[in-house]
Amino acid sequence: MAGSPVSPVQRSKILKVIFISLLLDLISFTFILPLFPRLLEFYRNLEAADVSSNSVLHRILLGLNAYKQSFSRPISDRYDIVLLGGALGSLFSLLQAIASPFIGSLSDKYGRRTALLWSMAGNIASVALWVAATDFRTFLASRVVGGLSEGNVQLATAMAADISDKEQRGSTMALVGACFSIAFTFGPALGAALANVETVVANPFATAAGFSLLLIVIETLYLYQYLPETLPSSRKRDSSNVSTTKTAASSVSYSRTNSHRLLNATHFFFILFFSGMEFSFPFMTYDLFAFTSSQTGRLLGFMGLLAAILQGAVTRRLPPIRAIQVGVISCTASFFLLGRMTTEAGLWTAASLLAITTATVVTGLNTLSSFEATETERGGKLGNHRSWGQVGRALGPLLFCSLYWWAGRDVAYAIGGAGMLGVGALVFGGLKAPRIN
Repeated sequence: MAGSPVSPVQRSKILKVIFISLLLDLISFTFILPLFPRLLEFYRNLEAADVSSNSVLHRILLGLNAYKQSFSRPISDRYDIVLLGGALGSLFSLLQAIASPFIGSLSDKYGRRTALLWSMAGNIASVALWVAATDFRTFLASRVVGGLSEGNVQLATAMAADISDKEQRGSTMALVGACFSIAFTFGPALGAALANVETVVANPFATAAGFSLLLIVIETLYLYQYLPETLPSSRKRDSSNVSTTKTAASSVSYSRTNSHRLLNATHFFFILFFSGMEFSFPFMTYDLFAFTSSQTGRLLGFMGLLAAILQGAVTRRLPPIRAIQVGVISCTASFFLLGRMTTEAGLWTAASLLAITTATVVTGLNTLSSFEATETERGGKLGNHRSWGQVGRALGPLLFCSLYWWAGRDVAYAIGGAGMLGVGALVFGGLKAPRIN
């Protein structure tokens, strides 16, 4: 690894800070996920009384309904709010795709700690807008601010790479991935419970938003107090030490095994297909088995819990290339199974395969991407890597659900499976285990 690794004691302390802060951040982030249907329905009903309304929400709903009516098969009005939630999710991902490379590059220049604290300031502003969102326009502003400022995940990944040598890198990245699985297992349930506590009539979700804001503020104070700078100051690319940076970078010989173009392309195509399938899940479980929201929530909770267990027990011990391969095989199998299964047993089997995918692929890709970057460019390279994934996440739900409604479940999942076979070709035919000299 480039540079001198931090001491084991210091590394343990930094990992603890990264884990706790990222867990707080992701739990706060997932609060809103189960609330989207009720929250958006609240804003729609709020504006429904004004028949002459030409609000932002009114125009968005008109556009979504025109899109929905373009399909040959009827789509229930039940999905209007789901479509709106998907559109907002795509907007958030698109904004993340724009912001991530800039946040990463700034962390290379000014340090991870500084970039993260500025990102947290944006997160606080975003959630504060949600607390005050008594109309849809304010709520939309909160999502825009959040999409442009959220940098915790990519910076946590960069910091984890900063303090890990080649042997430690995979297990450290798995720790970051485990935060996701734990947060997505418990965060939505906690958010749903808090949404039942109404403290502000003008914003029934102010309690959940307020608790989310509290977590973000606690996280920011915790980071300010306990997070040291993980990027060595001699390698920060500011104007006062350009020559030092060049010397430090040139002192390490990096043999790039995998090009960033290949890694980013693999990330994009994987997330494109995976996120589309992920978003179609509620439609599919409702169409086939008439699942309620709580039943679908239990299924997703099971997937999150299983993924967390796998990341802690299996993924951190696997070489990153092997983790990616296992995850892509599992995802391909789940696609074809979801297109043909007719029983709940088949559904839970497919969910288990998807949990394996969740626990392995993105963690492995992040690890490989970190191997292919020097310390002076790691933030920017990981930011670009995340950006391509977010582009896939913005496009995947729209494209896959359009295919689902146009051609039906069998065709949609068969094409998704074929696409994942293409991802497998990139993984098995293109990616290689990294070499660092």
